[in-house]
Amino acid sequence: MSSTPARDNTISNPVIPGFHPDPSICRAGEDYYLACSSFEYYPGVPIFHSRDLVHWTQIGNALDRPSQLRLPPDSTSSGGLYAPTLRHHDGRFWLVITNVSGDGNLLFTATDPAGPWSDPIRLPGVHGIDPDLAWDDEGNCWCTVAGVSQIRIDPHTGETVGEPRRLWSGAPGAKAPEAPHLYRIGEYWYLLIAEGGTERCHGVSIARSHTPNGPFEPCPTNPILTHRGTDHPIQNTGHADLVQGPDGSWWMVFLGVRPRGGTPGWHVLGRETFLAPVTWADGWPVVGEVSSAMAPPPWPLQEPPAVPARDDFELSELAPSWISLRSRSAEDCTTKERSGWLSLRARGQSLDVTDVVLVGRRQQHLSCRARTLVDTAQGRGGLALRLDEQHHYEIEATESEVRVIARIGPLRSVVASHSVTGMPVVLRIEVAVTRQVTDARQGPDIVSLGVKEGDGAFVELAVLDGRYLSTEVAGGFTGRVIGLYAANGTVHFDWFDYEPLED
Repeated sequence: MSSTPARDNTISNPVIPGFHPDPSICRAGEDYYLACSSFEYYPGVPIFHSRDLVHWTQIGNALDRPSQLRLPPDSTSSGGLYAPTLRHHDGRFWLVITNVSGDGNLLFTATDPAGPWSDPIRLPGVHGIDPDLAWDDEGNCWCTVAGVSQIRIDPHTGETVGEPRRLWSGAPGAKAPEAPHLYRIGEYWYLLIAEGGTERCHGVSIARSHTPNGPFEPCPTNPILTHRGTDHPIQNTGHADLVQGPDGSWWMVFLGVRPRGGTPGWHVLGRETFLAPVTWADGWPVVGEVSSAMAPPPWPLQEPPAVPARDDFELSELAPSWISLRSRSAEDCTTKERSGWLSLRARGQSLDVTDVVLVGRRQQHLSCRARTLVDTAQGRGGLALRLDEQHHYEIEATESEVRVIARIGPLRSVVASHSVTGMPVVLRIEVAVTRQVTDARQGPDIVSLGVKEGDGAFVELAVLDGRYLSTEVAGGFTGRVIGLYAANGTVHFDWFDYEPLED
């Protein structure tokens, strides 16, 4: 779950690839922690740890109990959890977030960011998404939300004090002023926001004041980060957070996407977490070059052990990188029913419905391969590449047949089928990025789906255009997830492996 070194003494960007949007970062001593949005997926809000700002390891999910996270079965994709802010203050970690699927703004605390995190403190008097927390010298806690407005809160009870106050909201008429973060740096309070919408016009702007409540003076060179109107390979740059490096230098984490293919360009991994250096001029931050291969920071890098490519499901609990749709119960998902296997028991009958039982991981590489050994003697299920209920490809097995299914908008089609004799079988999905565009309509990648025969030969059943599993086609805020699912009865999976291919 961390970036890998690139060639020629550079590091690769994004530092957290795949569907990891809306990064919020904090520092506690020599350690850095980062949280991201998780939307309709459960458990919610992945938490990462780093010592060097470059290599990140997922240490848990902040919201991993039903008492913390309520996502109704009919909640929509791209609903759920929006835009956390993670802060370290007064010896505790504080996480504030919006659940747009019903519970509004919620605040959680922990002494260890790996968990456990508290049950939620509700903030009924805080209205608006993308909440931020900041404390002034008098100990007052200020909560700032998209729009941009601010209200004082008691973070221990969730009660508000006074009325909300409008703050600076970016360029006049700019779309979607959001993602506010408030900091005391030197003699000023800085208000960092995103504006322009989270698509190609996304950007980051900043203003400053001598008090946390304003009035705020905008930076004369706003936006301080945007790639709008350029052919930069990293687009949609915005929703940023600032942090100091180990040597006292400043850095910015922010979201961006990597569109590929023809026109308009399609991104499929969702919004990813990028890193850029920051310097200061006349009391204003200046964001350095954003590149997919950037110079390493001026301190020793601490690369963690590599995450195994294969999960044999030998542990009693799933690794934190595994996510499900809206909920996960021991009755529907367990490694204890058959030793060394993951057993999924169906609820919904297909990936077209919101309550399908799925356990997946984010696609993190432009080109990759995923495989699983599946036993469907007691049911029906398989391996899927999912964006939402209306955009997914899967290879599904029964005891006697495997078939490839494509759902694109209102259309659902069985693309190919193949007879098999006996269980288990190996299913495979492979994604290959488009390397040379020869047609403006050419997609960002191709997706091949197939099955391994009993004699060991692999049979490719279908090759599909990846553009239909992209944000530009499907809409929304998420990225692709590669997952195991059950559509009928009980389906058992002996192992799953995921490996990047050369991008």
